[in-house]
Order: sequence, then structure tokens, then C-alpha cells
Amino acid sequence: MPFIQTPIQNLLVFEPKVFEDSRGYFFESFNLKTFRAEGIEINFVQDNQSLSLYGVIRGLHYQLQPHPQVKLIRVLVGKVLDVAVDIRKGSPTFGKSFSIELSAENKKQLFIPAGFAHGFSVLSEHAEVLYKCDSFYNKESEAGILHNDPSLGIDWKIPAGKAIISEKDSKLPLFADCENNFQFTK
Repeated sequence: MPFIQTPIQNLLVFEPKVFEDSRGYFFESFNLKTFRAEGIEINFVQDNQSLSLYGVIRGLHYQLQPHPQVKLIRVLVGKVLDVAVDIRKGSPTFGKSFSIELSAENKKQLFIPAGFAHGFSVLSEHAEVLYKCDSFYNKESEAGILHNDPSLGIDWKIPAGKAIISEKDSKLPLFADCENNFQFTK
């Protein structure tokens, strides 16, 4: 199967089968049948795409219930460190993060279920990131966690003084103070 379970339950790495020849390559970046075969019932309704320069850190973002977003993240150009933090109260991995390099070259994707904060840092000169969402953007449900919260200990792989953070993201609360209405269910 093209899915790899991470150390955090329900957080999956998706590695599509890539067909290469002298002309280039082809792969299915998403196929509903493949996801359903893994037991993932999903109806993606929105695609988001961003272009960011080296050193940009976006996140950690999520939407509160009743408008959480399940996401499938991939990189079209460049390389990022993609990070998900388990914010499901009662989860054995509550407050733990998982990070993975996603790139145009490796074609890996991260499937992030509801109950996770998400962010990424750009490790290449620039990167284009595309992610599918199963719920529409809802401003009133917007929430987040400060990217450099010491309790999370995330190494964004960006040297000190080189990080580029939006004003909005620099004002996000610490993990201990974030708004969170997610509960872990098996």
C-alpha cells in the first residue's frame, strides 16, 4: 500500500507509485479508490496553493470544530519541512509533533486528519505547496499555535535569524494556551 503509518495514530505519509521513463514521469497524486481501500472516507472540497521563499515558516494552523479541515499536503516545486502536531485531548501522543521533508523530487504527501495543527518551513530557494482540504475555510474557526513554542521543541531546519514569519503567525498563542476543542477517538 502507498500509505505509511507515522508514530502518531491516523497521521499518514502517502507515497504514490511513480511511473518514470525517458519522457518524464506520471503518478496519481490522489485517487479516491486508493484512499477508500485504506479506510479513508474523504471528500475534498478545496485546494490551496502557496508560493514561499527560503526561510518562510507558515503555521501552526488549524480550524476548530465544527469546521475542522483534513488536509493532504504535497510540494509541487522545491522542498519543505512539513510538521503536524497532535492536539487531540486524550491522545497518547497529545502535544507530540511529526515532521517530514516533502519535495517535488520525492513526491511524498502528508495526510493530516482533523485534530492536528499544521505548518511548514521552506528549505529550498522557494517552494510551491498544494494541499487539499475536506472542509471550506472558515475564518471564525481559525486557530493556531506559535511555531517556536519551546514545549513543542520543533526544529524547523532554518538557522536563527533566517526565519520569515508573518505578523499574524508571530502572535499565535503557546500550545498550553491555544484554543482547542478536539478529543481523541480510536
